Order: sequence, then C-alpha cells, then structure tokens
Amino acid sequence: MGVFIQIALRNLAQAKRRTALLGMAIAAVTALLVLLLGLSQGVTDTMVRSATTLSSGHVNIAGFFKAKPTDAAPLITNTLELRKIAEENIEGVDFVIDRARGWARVISETSSLYAGLTGIDIDEEKRLFEVVTLATEAEYKEGGRAEVLGNIAGLKEPNGCLIFAAQAKRLGVGIGDNLTVTVETSAGSRNTAEFKVVAVAKDIGFMSNWSFFTTKGGIRKLYQLDEDVSGAVMIYLKDYTRATAVMGELREVLAKKGYTLMEHDPRAFWMKFENVAGEDWTGQQLDLTIWSDEVSFLTSMLTAIDSVSFILVSILMIIIAIGIMNSMWMAVRERTTEIGTLRAIGMSRGRVLFMFLLEAVILALGATLLGSLIGFGIALGLDSAKIGIPVDAVRMILMNDVLHLLVGPQQVLRAVITFTVIAGLAAVWPAFRASRMQPVTAIQHVT
Repeated sequence: MGVFIQIALRNLAQAKRRTALLGMAIAAVTALLVLLLGLSQGVTDTMVRSATTLSSGHVNIAGFFKAKPTDAAPLITNTLELRKIAEENIEGVDFVIDRARGWARVISETSSLYAGLTGIDIDEEKRLFEVVTLATEAEYKEGGRAEVLGNIAGLKEPNGCLIFAAQAKRLGVGIGDNLTVTVETSAGSRNTAEFKVVAVAKDIGFMSNWSFFTTKGGIRKLYQLDEDVSGAVMIYLKDYTRATAVMGELREVLAKKGYTLMEHDPRAFWMKFENVAGEDWTGQQLDLTIWSDEVSFLTSMLTAIDSVSFILVSILMIIIAIGIMNSMWMAVRERTTEIGTLRAIGMSRGRVLFMFLLEAVILALGATLLGSLIGFGIALGLDSAKIGIPVDAVRMILMNDVLHLLVGPQQVLRAVITFTVIAGLAAVWPAFRASRMQPVTAIQHVT
C-alpha cells in the first residue's frame, strides 16, 4: 500500500498545475456544500428553538372543547390531572408546564397587529427565559437608550405583558405603554382588556412576530375561563428526538384513563378549527402533537432550502466529476508507456486499476478536507458576526432575524465522504480502461 501511495503522490506532484486547479475546484465546492448544510441545520435549529420556546413543548396535550357541535374552542379542562399523568407515566421527562392560549388583535395608539396570546407562570418556566433575552431600548425605538429597560418579573402583574422588538417597532410602544387586546370568547362574545408592556424581548426568529406573553390569569379573565382550564400541557423531554415515541405512549395512557382522543393530525392547532367545527360532537377531545406538528406550516421553507441546495450542489458535483474524468484520461494518456512497462514486468490489471483510483481518491480526500475546513471557518465566522437580515421575505424563509449557520462534525464528515466517493466513481472508467491496455501496445505508444 505504501508503494501505491508514493506513486499516486508522485504522479499528482508531476502534474502539479492540473492537480492544483482540480483540487481548488473540489475544495471550493466542498466549502459551499458545508455552508449550505450549515444553513439548513441553522434553519432547523432555529425552528426547533423557536417552536419549543414560543408555542410548543416537545410533546403537547392540547385539544378542543365544544359546548355545541359548531364550536371549536382550543381549550382543555382537568389541567392539573393531565400534568400529573404526564409526569408520572412518561420516562425521560425534563419538566412539564401548561400555558393558556388565545388569538387576539393587539392595538396601540398608532397601529395594531394580530398575535397569539400565551399565558404563563414565570416561576414554572425553566427554559423560556434561557432563550428569550430582553432587548435594549435602541433595538426597538428610534433614538432609544442602549440599555435594557423593563423586567421579566413584571409578568407577575395580572395585566403585564412581554412583546418582541419587531412588534414594539410596529406598534410604536415601549416599556410602560398600554396595549388594548380584544378577543372573541368561547361563548361568541367580544371582550377587551388593557395590558401594560413590562418587557420587550429580542426577536428569536420569524415566529416571535406573532407571540405575546402575559399571565395565565390575564388570559383566563379575558376569555372568562375557570382556574383548571388551559390551552395546552407542554412536556419537555431530556431527549427531544424521542417525541414521537413518547406521544404514542401517552396516547395509550390517556385512552386507558378514559379520555377521548382525536386522531393524530400533524398540523398546528390553529389550522384545525375548521375541521373540528364541522364535526358532530360535543364535550372535550384531546389532541396530542409533537413540536414539529406545531410548526408544520414552516417546514415547507426548510424543504425549499434543502431542494435548492441539492440542485445547486448536484450541478457542481457533475462538473467536478467531469473534471476528474478528464484529468484521469489525461493522466492515462500521458502515462501509457509507463502502464505498459508496469504490465510487462508483472503488475496485474487489478493493481493498475487500484493505482489510478487511489490517485483520484487522494486528490479528492485532500481537497475535500481543505474545503471542509474552509467552509467550517466561514460558517463559524458568519454565525459569530450575527449579521442582520434586512429583507422581510428572507427573514421569513430563514425563520430568523440574523444569519444563523450551524456546522458540526456530522456536516463536515458528510461533505468529505460525498465528494471523495464521487471522485472515486468518476475515476473508475478511465482507471478501468488503463488496466485493460495490452502491454506491447502500451509500450510502443508515442504521445
């Protein structure tokens, strides 16, 4: 093996110009693949982080209550009992909370917007405020001070609320300002309440554009609900990849305890209103979902990014494969006499084939390692720079307000293996033709 490696390295060194150009091309495409994989993983990470911070647990016990067949109120009763069932019957639980939910028009003196209301108890939220951080006044108010105003503790006030920087800009409000929130109750009447902005948080992706946090009591009062009524029980796992399995286990447990369950529908709860309102039943039915169901309306964006990346990289892969084949053909032509000599002194066809394949693999492996390191470095630098995204459409596609790339060993290894294998496959036919040469004909060949 050592001899073959020496021969491959010598031949690559002899054709240094061709080797350098082809190696640079492979390295550049590999770096691009790493960046695209990092972008895709960054969007996925943002989606998971946003979903499990703003609107969903890893597994959710939610549902609908219908006082009459045409109703569709996204409420659950017996909240404390449901939380206890989850805590006692599911392994690997980190913590369990419940949040009140609603949908409202939020009105300031200058503007308005629609937002999803989330009622929380800040003493129970073990994860929310590890992710949600407060914004400086300058980040949401022109001419504002470069310091954080407001306080998370203000969410203990019955009508205190937390909004996000983009919402504060649009509504033209700051700490201490009042917002009017108007909703439609489950009885079909309109109700209105005043909420005071006690904190403004930094945006954490596109989903924060419609998130409005206040107390559970504030939402229950607004919707005229009892104490044991909530919007969803959210279960956070130590390993979120087990979410689907845990949901299946929980369905069995709840069914045994007499709860009526809806068929699993992998969509966000607000996308189910029309279907539920059209079903002929009354009372309560529970709806179990996992985090990816609650952001299913955003997964198409991730699919689009992956599709564009796949098409772009595939085109570049074809170009690189053609380049490698041409390079190998040139190497075979230049070394025809050498091949004939090696065959004449007893080298087998298999070893000639292996020699040329090894040359292509060494070139590709070295170039892909270099390209992966370059791509990793660029991705790390771009992510650390926290580059703001000024275009709303791009923010929506990337689900973030800053460019976020996440590259780990898995992405680097995937890029290296992909292009090394492609290089090896591209070199198979030229290497095979070289191994089939007749020694006498090859020795007599004149370049």
